Amino acid sequence: MENTDMNQTGDMAAVLFCFPHLQGSCPRTLRLYVTRVAMYAFMLTTILMTVCGNLLVIIAISHFKQLHSPTNFILRSLTVVDCCLGCFVMPFSMVRSVEGCWYLGKHFCKVHSSLDMMFCTTSILHLCLVSIDRYWAICHPLQYRTAVPIIKVIMCIGIIWLFAFVFGFGVVFSEVNAVGLEALILMSSCVGSCALFFNKEWSIIASLVAFFIPGAVMTFLYVKIFYVAQKHAKVISDRMATVSFHELKNQASEQRERKAAKTLAIVMGVFLFCWLPYFITTIIDPFINFMTPVGIFDALVWFAYFNSTCNPIIYAFFYPHFQNAFKIIIGKIFSLKITSVILLSL
Repeated sequence: MENTDMNQTGDMAAVLFCFPHLQGSCPRTLRLYVTRVAMYAFMLTTILMTVCGNLLVIIAISHFKQLHSPTNFILRSLTVVDCCLGCFVMPFSMVRSVEGCWYLGKHFCKVHSSLDMMFCTTSILHLCLVSIDRYWAICHPLQYRTAVPIIKVIMCIGIIWLFAFVFGFGVVFSEVNAVGLEALILMSSCVGSCALFFNKEWSIIASLVAFFIPGAVMTFLYVKIFYVAQKHAKVISDRMATVSFHELKNQASEQRERKAAKTLAIVMGVFLFCWLPYFITTIIDPFINFMTPVGIFDALVWFAYFNSTCNPIIYAFFYPHFQNAFKIIIGKIFSLKITSVILLSL
């Protein structure tokens, strides 16, 4: 990323501004045309994959009654969050990342930052809720139906949405995150900027609430689930050596247990890969006097967004009942398109 600065002689001819006719405008980020096209192509592809993938899961769970379960209700709410992130946050972040300018005004900047924090927090808390649900289903299968009824799941989902809304909009609009940074913000502000600064206290608080606490819960539960799944697979394998009558059935059960363990390992790997670098940087940045380059932060934000792209692939595409639902939905879409083309040609 090449930022263009004014030379020391005061020559401003080489500098492009976000709002050339306004005094105090931010300078635009100058890039090669090929670089800008590549960035837009990558980000647009990510946005389309995020929206379409999550929308497909929403339709599948809503349309097919056999998918109506506590786990899938959580997944549907998670995909609604990720779809909203792809529709209402990522497109504006894309323009800001590529152009280096915010064209939609100060008030919408706050709304955008609030929605960004709200949807990301909601997504992470949903992932935590999925881990709790899977823990009860795999580690305590006999108590699962009584311990995790649908009404309790719906209440938990509502609490997550409400908490994330209050947290995201409350922090941004109250500006508690910027207490003590007024001089720095005033010095770095210009027309066309949209940056969210966190002081030392709130960089730690926000990271703990939005990532590290739910992440620690997820890690603990998935380690426990992984251990139980491996234990079940070993028991099944031992039984296969002595009981030949149920050999095929036991083999299928063993494969399911191993697949569940592998899926959980992928879940945690992708989650940590996408989110951990961003939150570590968020905590460290105030302590190093905000020396992290804007380009690095943008890259880390898009890594975090990418988790919302991966969620429907990990949680839905790995399971056969979802794959069958997707085939039916996509088949109907293509048949409708073919029918409409035929009718238009007549």
